[in-house]
This record gives sequence, structure tokens and C-alpha cells, in this order.
Amino acid sequence: MAPFASPDHFDPQLQAFLEQASARLCDWLGSASHRGPLPALSVLPEVAPPSRHGLSSDALLEDLQLVMEGAFQPSHPGALAHLDPPPLTASIAADLICAGLNNNLLAEELSPGLSRLERQICSWFAERFGLPFKAGGVAASGGSLSNLMALVVARQQANLQHDPQAVVLASADAHVSLLKATRVMGLAADALQRVPVDEGGRIDLNALEHQLKILRSQGRRCFAVVATAGTTVRGAVDPLAPMAALCAREGLWLHVDAAIGGAFALSSSTASAVDGLAQADSIMVNPQKLLGITKTSSLLLVADRTHLESAFSTDLPYMEPAWGEAHGGDMGLQGSRPAEVLKLWLGLRQLGEKGIEDLLDGAIQRRCYLQNQLDSTRLTILTGPLHVLACCPSHAAREQVEQWSVATRQRLLDHHLMLSRPLHQGRYFLKAVLGNPHTQSGHLDQLAALLNQSLLNQSLPEFP
Repeated sequence: MAPFASPDHFDPQLQAFLEQASARLCDWLGSASHRGPLPALSVLPEVAPPSRHGLSSDALLEDLQLVMEGAFQPSHPGALAHLDPPPLTASIAADLICAGLNNNLLAEELSPGLSRLERQICSWFAERFGLPFKAGGVAASGGSLSNLMALVVARQQANLQHDPQAVVLASADAHVSLLKATRVMGLAADALQRVPVDEGGRIDLNALEHQLKILRSQGRRCFAVVATAGTTVRGAVDPLAPMAALCAREGLWLHVDAAIGGAFALSSSTASAVDGLAQADSIMVNPQKLLGITKTSSLLLVADRTHLESAFSTDLPYMEPAWGEAHGGDMGLQGSRPAEVLKLWLGLRQLGEKGIEDLLDGAIQRRCYLQNQLDSTRLTILTGPLHVLACCPSHAAREQVEQWSVATRQRLLDHHLMLSRPLHQGRYFLKAVLGNPHTQSGHLDQLAALLNQSLLNQSLPEFP
């Protein structure tokens, strides 16, 4: 097989190679339930390229097989640990086409149709979220980058680009990417200031107002308040509408980290969970976390799309002028970008409105079902309106809880049920993310039974 496909004629060797690779992938996906979510053994092939001639097609396929056998399996029904659902079949195909096209969203002449598609899909999301007509956005490689770009835009709009003492306010349970963002932006060590949360894990509005008063007394400027629509451990949603009203009164930018919860705004049956999202100045959403879009898939949406170009445009002097509003490279921090929006677009087309609604409703229903099966008299259960749930023993010392979390997680893995073990407010929890459409009530019954059984001897976590 030649290293590059011929530009002059159909390449049967490439077709055969892709068909064989696809067959191996389909076999790996189709046998997911026969193994656990985590591989029993991970063996990597040689890393360095051969010293002389490259490998044959058969050898390359064997190398790929080794990598596949050592991979995490999100399609397993017991894969409930993280926000990593099985991939949509259309998104898999689009990922392949994206690689084959090898277009670059840096500039329109490098991705003529796909640049327009990106603008249109961002506008569609903005419309569904209720943002103004002038809203728009840009795709990015992950939510951390989207959050960083949002804060860069917010700081510029506040005209605080040269003030290292400027502050961002967010809840105590907001995502760690915000801390990374303030570091990258060259802000002071305490630039990200955490506001306490209430019993439901939502930001405390009174505490938020109090923190703003303290900042004013110190002569420090806040340039953004970040609301979280779906916290990492329990899926809590901050009071978006009241926060928007507060920010409007104070003249502050409201950014919503809706990486987890934003997708729920796409269906009328679940949109109430993120009520107030439309009032944000910017929104980050990660369709990869629930809708089955292959990684990475993150969007940054702004109520006024011209703010993106204002913050990031360099006019790309080595490129021809954009045919549309702006080159993709002038709408965000990234320059060269693959056309990942193709995976999102085709995946949503495959699902349709009903499929999207079913995915969202199903995720919440699984969370409610599991929650109802757990022994709430002996388990502390943290959750919110979305599809995330965390639990730990109610009456145990921290050391006992840590032992319980380690032993119970391993016991669950022995039964091919995978939960994560986050450290939250000084205690270890076991967290379930119920976004896997392959997970059935029988799996949840088994999970609940094992969790409830684990409490029988929580002082010395041993299992029969």
C-alpha cells in the first residue's frame, strides 16, 4: 500500500486497508459486553518507526489491534465512570471522512464548505439555546480551551487586558479548567475566587454578592462570573437566571460552563434543567459528553459573535481574505484545526430531534432509577437535575470512607461495573454517570445491590 492515495485514480489498496481496519473496529465494538470497561492487559507495539522500510498493511493492522485491545471501552454497558459515552456510528464515519479530507479550519480557502458548516452549526446551537440573532461561535479542541477563550473575550470586553489583579468568580465546585485559564492569562494567583455552594451544590447568590462587595472595597475588578450548568461530581446547575440578573445589574460578563448540562437545552422535555441559559454572554457546551459525538467536540458560543473576532483576529496576513464573516483562525485561539464540526453535524443528523430527546430523557431516567434503588438511609447521595450521581457512606470517618471507596470500586470492576472515585469536599465518593444508552435496568439493579451491600461492613471494607 502506497503511503499516499493516488490523486489520479481510485486506490483499491486504500479501500482494502480501510475495510480491514473498520472490520477490526466493528469487532472491538461488537464484543464490548464480553469484556470489562477496562482492559485486562495493555501491551503497546513498538513506538519508533522502522529503521528502513515502513510496515506492511498487515503489520500496521496488527499494531492497531494491540492498541485497541489495551483501550478503555466506552461501549460496555457498565462503563459509568465518566462523561465518555459510546460513539455514534455516524460520528465514527464522519471522523474518518474528516481525516481523509484533511481540511484546515484555519482559513476558508483551506476548508471552503466546512468553514460555512461550522458557522451554521454554531448558529443553530445558539438559536436552540435562545441566544440573540447576532450570536455565533467557534469549535475548539475541548472544554478547557473553550473556557479559556471565553475568559479572554470577557476580559477584553471589560478592558482589563493589562490588569493582572482582575478577578473571575465561580462556585467552589466549578471546573478546574478555570484555574488553568487564569494561570495562562497571567493573572494573579488568587484571580479565580471560589464562592461557596448551597446544600444542592449550587452557587450561593448571597455569598456571590458579598464577594463582589469585598472586591470593590479592595479596589479589584471582576471581569467575569462563571456559572456551572452541571458540576463534575454531582451535576448541579447554578441558578442561571438570578445570576444573569445580578451580572446585568453589576455590568459583569456571565459565562456559563455548560459542558455537561448544555445539551439538555436541545429538548423541550429537559430544557428546564438549565433554565436561564439564554441570558448568558457566553456558553461552553461539549456534545461529546452525552450525545455520542466522537472526541473532541466542544463549542464556545457568544451572544455577540463579533466579540470573538475582536479578541482573536490577527487578519491572517498570509491568507486570502475570508469569503464569509471571518476566517476560523480569527475566531479563537487555535490556528490549524481539523474539521471536527463534521462529526457533530452528521451525528445530530443521524439522531434527529427524537433521537436527541430520547438520549437526554434516557440519561435522566437512568439516574432517577439508580437513585431510587440506593439505600439513602446509609448513603449520602449527591446529585442534581441531570444524569450524574455520587455517593458515599453517611456515617463513617474519612479514613473509612476512603477504604470503602477503593474496595467497593474494585468490587464493582470485578463485576464489570466501572464508577469513578472523585475527591469532593475532603471525602471520596463513587460517581456514576448515567449517559450510556447501553446500560439497562438490570445493570443498574446489580450496581445498586453491590453498593448497598458494601455498607454492611463499612468499618472494614471486605467482601465475600
